Amino acid sequence: MADRDLTADCTHLASLLCSRLCHDLLSPVGGMINGVELLEDESDPGMREQCVTLLSQGARRASAKLRFFRLAFGVAGGFDSQLPSRHLQELVETLAGEARDVKVDWAVAVPTLPKPAAKVLLNLAMMGIEAMPRGGTLSVAAEETAEAHEIALRAEGQRVVFDAELGHALDGKIAAQDLSAHTAAAELVRLVATDSGGAVQHAISEGSLILGAVIPHD
Repeated sequence: MADRDLTADCTHLASLLCSRLCHDLLSPVGGMINGVELLEDESDPGMREQCVTLLSQGARRASAKLRFFRLAFGVAGGFDSQLPSRHLQELVETLAGEARDVKVDWAVAVPTLPKPAAKVLLNLAMMGIEAMPRGGTLSVAAEETAEAHEIALRAEGQRVVFDAELGHALDGKIAAQDLSAHTAAAELVRLVATDSGGAVQHAISEGSLILGAVIPHD
């Protein structure tokens, strides 16, 4: 019975992550569809150029999100066990570029991160970016000690919003069947951290959100 419950929980979490991915891709793909429809009916050269621009923007946004979620949610096939920090920086900065006036302050002190630590960092970065609806600065830091990789992020802005349900998911206080597409990434972070013997921390105050994790070495 326990094995069946675990399988059901894993399947449920995978379904929620797929739902989140599809939700985030709807906007750029929808823009591309609109661009194609306009292009088919438009004969004015200036308008056709605008349609092509719309298509190009949608394609870039869709590609950026797929690249991000491939590592944040997936198994990162095709990569070594260590991921270059500069590649993670590019993904986070691209995702931040999709948000409203979010600047990334990158202070990762190690050239590479193991896949579990990279997955945790990317998902926490996504939460930090989404916590600043009016823009702000996402500071990202990571370092390696003799025992673990330590990750710390700070989201600071005019208005910082962190759903309590995300905090509950990070703390393991939401039953698997009660997770949603909104909280699935937080559950993934918790599972990756705790499976390695590590932990996740979070704290919010007026204008600031702190997210952190410790991922012990294998």
